[in-house]
Amino acid sequence: MSGRARGDSTRAAHAGLPAAQQGAPFLPGPTFFAPSHWAGEMGQGGYGRFGNPTWEAYEQALGELEGGEALVVSSGMAAVAAVLLPLLKSGDTVVVPQDAYPGVRVIATDHLQARGVEVRLVPSSDAAFRAAADGATLVWVETPSNPGLDLIDVAGLAAVVHAAGGLLAVDGTLATPLRMRALDLGADIAMASASKHLTGHSDLVLGYVATRDRVLADTMRGWRGLAGAIPGPFEVWLAHRSLATLAVRLERQEDNAAALVEALSSRDDVQDVRWPGFGAVVVFALAGEAQAQAFLSHAELVAEATSFGGVHSSAERRARWKTDEVSEGFIRFSCGIEDTADLVADVRAALGAAAAAG
Repeated sequence: MSGRARGDSTRAAHAGLPAAQQGAPFLPGPTFFAPSHWAGEMGQGGYGRFGNPTWEAYEQALGELEGGEALVVSSGMAAVAAVLLPLLKSGDTVVVPQDAYPGVRVIATDHLQARGVEVRLVPSSDAAFRAAADGATLVWVETPSNPGLDLIDVAGLAAVVHAAGGLLAVDGTLATPLRMRALDLGADIAMASASKHLTGHSDLVLGYVATRDRVLADTMRGWRGLAGAIPGPFEVWLAHRSLATLAVRLERQEDNAAALVEALSSRDDVQDVRWPGFGAVVVFALAGEAQAQAFLSHAELVAEATSFGGVHSSAERRARWKTDEVSEGFIRFSCGIEDTADLVADVRAALGAAAAAG
């Protein structure tokens, strides 16, 4: 296939696999160890907190998809911490969206600010980020944002941030590297919660960061070893196995999302339907808390759960957390891989039951 770009499903299915070897499995099994035989100088080897062949294979796969050097960590929040904590010091300035994942805001305001880092909280818009970039050490964005699904011009923002002397970090959890390669667009760091679309079965907690800057990569890798933010090899092996179906899962989820948007947009009892045109997540608003909870309780195929990106459809009334400025009836809906007709019929029936309940 020399000279021909490979498709998403091909790349996801083959990412990080070793060259074919007679009698060997496609994906080698997980490697378990704490100490290993190590007669030479320690360096970064010899102990399981600093490296593992199973991590390395998954990191190679993620690096191929993101277009950089990847580092797997124990959760999405560990990925957040691997960027924000070692890269910012007293006197620095960080720009964070007001609707960023709550954990990001807590690290910024409760920890970085207390250590002398200036924190600028801004709306998730191109204009706001660009206005706040002057003098910033690091600008952190989520695109699409969560839960508002706002889109940011990463390439344009990267040019502004770099001209001001800063770094740009992009949380692309909702997009996945199949729908956005932030490093190609100029971001210095791409990160995501791999607990969502990448693992896809709602049974693993992992995160990763990726960069093309060796100094940044070494800094974040050093933080992982020091903080012990390491994943188990079996979980990583399962994540690598699941990666092979990312593209086909995502295609079905997006088909369902498009059909759901069409069905929701035709109803008078549903407002503010949003979907960026890719990914599994659709958001919309019902009249209030009672109607939203009635909808969730009547849906048979939709689990009431707080995550997204899994093969099973799920939804939640986001205002229950009191962490986002959303209406009481705001629903974040993650489309699974159910048959489209079944999912749409279930949502319509649940909405009808909610409406009848008053």
